[in-house]
Amino acid sequence: MEYRLIALDIDGTLTNSNKEISKPTLEALLDIQERGYTVVIATGRPTAGARDLADELQLGKYGSYVLSFNGGLITNWRTKDIIYRQTLPKDVIPELHTFAVENGAGIITYENDTIIAGTEINQYMQLEANITKMEIKRVDNFKEYVDFPVVKCLMSGAPELMEQLEQKLKKKYKSLLNIFRSEPFFLEIMPNNIDKAQSLLRLLTSLGLSSEQMICCGDGFNDISMIEVAGLGVAMENANETVKAAADFITDSNDDNGILKVINKFMK
Repeated sequence: MEYRLIALDIDGTLTNSNKEISKPTLEALLDIQERGYTVVIATGRPTAGARDLADELQLGKYGSYVLSFNGGLITNWRTKDIIYRQTLPKDVIPELHTFAVENGAGIITYENDTIIAGTEINQYMQLEANITKMEIKRVDNFKEYVDFPVVKCLMSGAPELMEQLEQKLKKKYKSLLNIFRSEPFFLEIMPNNIDKAQSLLRLLTSLGLSSEQMICCGDGFNDISMIEVAGLGVAMENANETVKAAADFITDSNDDNGILKVINKFMK
């Protein structure tokens, strides 16, 4: 079956170590959209943190999509219509803030183009701001300030602490929330049954496509679900061995035009 859609993680996959899309990869992605293929950015970043790359890829011109917050939100980049959104239960936000404070972790969420910090801004929270190119703002009363729908909260801290807190939160919330580490120092808290795979399947249905017609490329643990569900699951050479084990194909690293290799091999 011919592939019609390619879903791309950003960091460590689409972009190189300088957080840039190489010129050959950019030209190839523009070319396949010109020829009718759909490109989806599938990222754990907030939507605003993917905006510059989505515009660089001209997703709006070609009617392609941004899947942000690890699948919590899907945006048609041409119309900016939100075609899918899932949010956290409102009553867990104050609980998560209390948990973070009591355990010495940082906690943030996202409001439009701004990162909202509910604790002192640590080095990991600042790293998230730098990666997404978003302003970060500390608020005095996180529990009162966050009165809007929240797609994701992010706790941060030393990897050893995040490993411990991941297990505690999973035990506390069980099937209510989806809790995982996207990086050793980032603990993502999402609505239950939300991941890149489930949201991509919803998008495919709306487009009249099947999972067999989709290529998914990634390097992180949060990419495994979409790699496994895709017709062709691709892991980057720089990916963790667990991610590689889930893939059908191992491409070159993000610093060696790995996505270009996939396009040239499977989408020409």
